[in-house]
Amino acid sequence: MDRKKDGVVKRGNRLGFWAFRTAARTFGLRGAYGLLSIVCLYYLAFDRSAVEATMAYVRRRFRDHGRFRRLGDVYRIFIEQGKSLIDRYAVLSGSAPFEIGNKGLDDLRKTLQTTGKGVILLTAHVGNWQVAMTALQRLGRTVHLLMRPEDNAAVRAALNIDQDHGSVRILSSDGPLGGVLEAVSAVNAGEVVSIMGDRAYGYRSLDAEFMGERVHFPIGAFSIAAAARCPVVVLLSAKVSANRYMVDLSHVIEPPVGAGRAKQEAVSRCVREFSRILEGYVAEHPYQWFVFRDIWKSNE
Repeated sequence: MDRKKDGVVKRGNRLGFWAFRTAARTFGLRGAYGLLSIVCLYYLAFDRSAVEATMAYVRRRFRDHGRFRRLGDVYRIFIEQGKSLIDRYAVLSGSAPFEIGNKGLDDLRKTLQTTGKGVILLTAHVGNWQVAMTALQRLGRTVHLLMRPEDNAAVRAALNIDQDHGSVRILSSDGPLGGVLEAVSAVNAGEVVSIMGDRAYGYRSLDAEFMGERVHFPIGAFSIAAAARCPVVVLLSAKVSANRYMVDLSHVIEPPVGAGRAKQEAVSRCVREFSRILEGYVAEHPYQWFVFRDIWKSNE
């Protein structure tokens, strides 16, 4: 059963994660996937906030679908997100049978070797970021995740969120200045900093058109890139078949330069470019959108 804290629904509990882990160990990934049809029906029927938030995306992505078909779209997104969580556990446990392809990884490695500086990776709540982190180990660089602490204890325990893993380190955005100083220091040391860029969480943001309407996107990644004078590489991942993921690092956004109004316009250009890239992703992978927030209405 879900819990509520400060009015926010916390999805997932220890019993549920135990059931999926047990199914995965006993019957493999397909056995664990089999539980999703029932669990996701429960959320479709009773988790009104998740349905409404996902419907905000579905209405814009599938404009020609009627109400009943859109509920099916929401259900499919729930299923795909469940698979993503199960796959994440499989990656962490070392039992993942996935083939991980990539676009742009070699170019990023050359950039790091040539410049001697690190980069900012700008990602979103799409695909499977844990699989993407696995691919980034090939860079041979420490990767820092600038992120908000996970406040669901069951999720932390099951998926080891908020914990360092090998070359992946956690930078808390709840620290002084939101972890910006630590992020700039890491980039200057030739390391990589990954930041989520699809929800503002109340931080500074600028609006851009996304799927036909205005959305507030946070500008933190571009502010850090400007301070460190490094590029922003958009990091996206997608499950493209039952046993294959694709990690895309091919989109590079140059850091904003200038001062005053010129810099503001440069940051706005960067935000619009990220919005365009993200829009291209959901056009290709419409059911791997896991934001679960009406970003067209909210600045959180």
